[in-house]
Amino acid sequence: MQHWHFITGVGIFFTMAVNAAQVGLITIEGAIGPATASYVSRAIDHASARHDECLILQLNTPGGLLASADDIKQSFYASRVPVVVFVSPTGAAAASAGTFITLAADIAAMAPHTRIGAAHPVGPTGEGDTNSVLWSKAENDTAADIKNIAEKRGRNAEWAVSAVRRSDSITSEEALRLNVIDLIAENLPDLLRQLDGREVGGKTLHTAQAGIAEIPRIASEKVFQRLWRPEVMMLLMLVAIYGIIGELSSPGAILPGVVGSIALLLVLYMAAILPVNLAGLALLGLAVALFAVDVFAPTHGILTAGGAVSFFLGLLMLFNRAGPGFGLSLQWILPATLLTALFFVFVVGKGVRAQFRPVQSGAETMIGQTVPALSRIDMQGGWVFIEGEQWNAVSAMPVQAGQPVEIIGREGLALKVKPKTD
Repeated sequence: MQHWHFITGVGIFFTMAVNAAQVGLITIEGAIGPATASYVSRAIDHASARHDECLILQLNTPGGLLASADDIKQSFYASRVPVVVFVSPTGAAAASAGTFITLAADIAAMAPHTRIGAAHPVGPTGEGDTNSVLWSKAENDTAADIKNIAEKRGRNAEWAVSAVRRSDSITSEEALRLNVIDLIAENLPDLLRQLDGREVGGKTLHTAQAGIAEIPRIASEKVFQRLWRPEVMMLLMLVAIYGIIGELSSPGAILPGVVGSIALLLVLYMAAILPVNLAGLALLGLAVALFAVDVFAPTHGILTAGGAVSFFLGLLMLFNRAGPGFGLSLQWILPATLLTALFFVFVVGKGVRAQFRPVQSGAETMIGQTVPALSRIDMQGGWVFIEGEQWNAVSAMPVQAGQPVEIIGREGLALKVKPKTD
């Protein structure tokens, strides 16, 4: 009887141990960037610390920065917990940088009717720059990288290279047949069932009854995920331009200059992270110069039109070296171009013209006017009547009452005059 109780206790303990198993889960949607790489690295460390059976990365991406995908790959290689990439839900994609991430996982899985591929790199001066030597080097290096990844994980290296060189893209069903991925799962429960009993790096997975513990993004990761975007950098560039130019055209406002300077520093920081095209930056600088010259030396709008064209092309080229999901659409470029042209024409133009406009009010407006003397005027004083007021006046040459005098200056509350001669 005691023997039976012992066996029962062991069975209960074993069942509890199995039920206590859990897997980590993170979800990656949208473009791959620096914030994504940081999130994946932290999630791997977190899953390792709590001894999860594995970490599942549910992926749906049009691509992104290959540099960030490389950081994620290195995190996979260094991970002490098995990493499973699951391209899901149905209709999702692991395109471009997502292809590298999927192939680099310990186990690659996809939901039915998803796709993977189209990992062709973007040339230094834009998509399809096939004649560029730099582009050829980038293509060869990228192809070698994805081949190494596929061979390390025992997957179809030939197809992986074709995904880079020919932008090949295949469905999940084709990927399984071609040994690009390891399995197809309907959903997460089905994935856990199929993972159960698989051996990864000498560890046998027990996931059939495992719980799923999601690892959410922390506040800083959420913020940087939204900030590290071309659209945000473009808006910061506009704030920097408007603020600094606005301050220069209307000195003393202070706030526009402070805001513009802060925005400029943020732009410089983001330019070191995002792949910015120098030709695009040069065109934007040329546009600002053309706008400014047209304000100081009006050319009937010719330079402003040239500046608008240069600004449009600059924004169009600014991020064309980035991967899919990291470009600027016309929905952002056209309004930004129009707004900037209007800013220089109306705001900056009026501010500059106001600085060079003659004084319209105050005592300074009286200088140069001719009025009759109300009384004798000499160095001891006298009186003139101007703009509805009677002013004390002094003159180095005596002036008789009724004689016209010209106002030549002002000293305190007295006007300096001289006799007006023909």
